[in-house]
Amino acid sequence: MFSTEDSNRARQRLLRMHYESGVGHIGGNLSALDALLVVYHEFLREGDRFVLSKGHAAGALYTALWSVGRLREEDLQTFHRDGTLLAGHPPPEGIADIAFATGSLGHGLSLAAGTALAFQLQQSDARVVCMTSDGEWQEGSTWEAFIFACHHRLANLTVLVDHNGLQGFGSTRDVASMAPLWEKLGGFDAQVEVVDGHDPQAILEALERPATRLRVVVLETVKGHGVEFMAGRMEWHYLPLSEAQFEQAARDLDSR
Repeated sequence: MFSTEDSNRARQRLLRMHYESGVGHIGGNLSALDALLVVYHEFLREGDRFVLSKGHAAGALYTALWSVGRLREEDLQTFHRDGTLLAGHPPPEGIADIAFATGSLGHGLSLAAGTALAFQLQQSDARVVCMTSDGEWQEGSTWEAFIFACHHRLANLTVLVDHNGLQGFGSTRDVASMAPLWEKLGGFDAQVEVVDGHDPQAILEALERPATRLRVVVLETVKGHGVEFMAGRMEWHYLPLSEAQFEQAARDLDSR
């Protein structure tokens, strides 16, 4: 298992990347990062695929790829700049580990389910992991893909739900509540469990548990995790960091 120091180093690098490029969406990147580090450091094998349906957390994906040596330091320095491959949402081409352009929420699970079915038809043992936000479960296309994956008993597909409880215009409870989401998901033919989305060991154990059908792991997370003034605050869905905020955030992470 990668160390706490590795995790904090990745979180610091993500913050610096967003600060230097003047880009927001930091809160949802921080809620997703721990799970992405587990996926890339501990779970994915050669031939497996990862789909980030929650495309506005591209910074966390790029940071995870950097942490396992798939992206270079020089690549991260181009984040969100003219001519970059590291756009604000995952790009359609140019990065071998990214199969699909995503971020128009609700599309990623369909792409992941189709990929998993293709592997199944090819009698391949390759696996697919797809991360969604909790807010995109308000979209019909996500439920259509979920029903499809359940129907085909896609045991080679794992869906991670970054359940931080906040979206662009408020809490998921206030915008269009399905709380608790895992009870709704559990009404279908899927293997559903809820874990602490900031506990690497709990995440890995959930990923490695045997499955005979679609697996859904609901990650209980905190938007802005690790930075005190961001934690659980909806505005950090959008805001970029000022210099003073960046320095304070770095101190918060150093003190963890």
